[in-house]
Amino acid sequence: MKIKVSGEAPLRSQVAVNGIPAKRAGTKFTSEVVLRDKETEIVATANGWFGQNRHTVRVLWDKNSFPRYGFEIDDNIFFLRDIARKNYGSLFDCFYLNGLRNLNRKYGAKFVLNLYYTDGLEYTDTQEFDLTQFPDRYKSEWQANADWLKLTFHAYANLPDRPYQYASPEKLIADLDKVTGQIHRFAGEETYILPTIIHWGMVQPTAYKVLAEQGVRVLRGYFKPQNGVFDVNYFLDDVRSEYVSRHDVVKDFDSGIIFSKTDMVCNTTPIDRIVPILESEVQDPNLAEIIDLMTHEQYFWPFYIKYIPEHFQRLDMAIRWVTEHGYKPVFFHEGLLGAPE
Repeated sequence: MKIKVSGEAPLRSQVAVNGIPAKRAGTKFTSEVVLRDKETEIVATANGWFGQNRHTVRVLWDKNSFPRYGFEIDDNIFFLRDIARKNYGSLFDCFYLNGLRNLNRKYGAKFVLNLYYTDGLEYTDTQEFDLTQFPDRYKSEWQANADWLKLTFHAYANLPDRPYQYASPEKLIADLDKVTGQIHRFAGEETYILPTIIHWGMVQPTAYKVLAEQGVRVLRGYFKPQNGVFDVNYFLDDVRSEYVSRHDVVKDFDSGIIFSKTDMVCNTTPIDRIVPILESEVQDPNLAEIIDLMTHEQYFWPFYIKYIPEHFQRLDMAIRWVTEHGYKPVFFHEGLLGAPE
């Protein structure tokens, strides 16, 4: 694939990109580079009065890309508590999973449910519920639906907020292992998928390589400035956070992790804004290829203080729109953000 490379260099400097002389226009230069490999190092050199200056970047080629979308749901624990305590005959006797299954049958949608280890006694007047209390008798049903429904780690509990923002990597991995072990126990390895969203989207950069060593390949967040400071961005530096905000993804080559921007959070998007927002995304070629959708479990439940009665309608509208516009459902942790590598 041939791409255009541009930059700036002092006047009269002789600029070359990967050894090929670049075109000059004032202080600007342009060149074309052919990508033949998944990753390519691009080196620009400028020879002038003060010797040679050199700048290197590495690019990742999404060679087998196609229009695709992923859908993850954060903060899950209430539906597991509901199933365990009501002892349903089927997982899908729970309205929440049944609603997701209806969307799968209607549009082929795939979902990743990001789990807490415990409910922390939130919205319950009985004993605390944690994943050890969920029975394994539904394992075969989980496995039968693992092609479209996956479970993974999100956090130990909903509170405190931002639990891993300043936590050690060891604490993060210990909690990940607790949740992962329970998912394997009651739902089988087929149902488990590696996480892409850590609760509140904040971890110390020292955790990047540790997460990568666990197999994590993607971390998704908002990458939006709040009061002039980028937040929910895993403490990625400002330069790359700003890039992700305009281009959807960037790869941290040091750890191997890809950082990806969430395009829509359904529980914070009024139903009349869903289509306009999606339309604006696909009009930008830097954002159009991959649509990242998500929401949060608690807004489905009538006992929740911020319950949204039309929550499933929001999901239906968003998924219907991307489906009708040719986007295919994927799991972002498979391949390169859902595309074959």
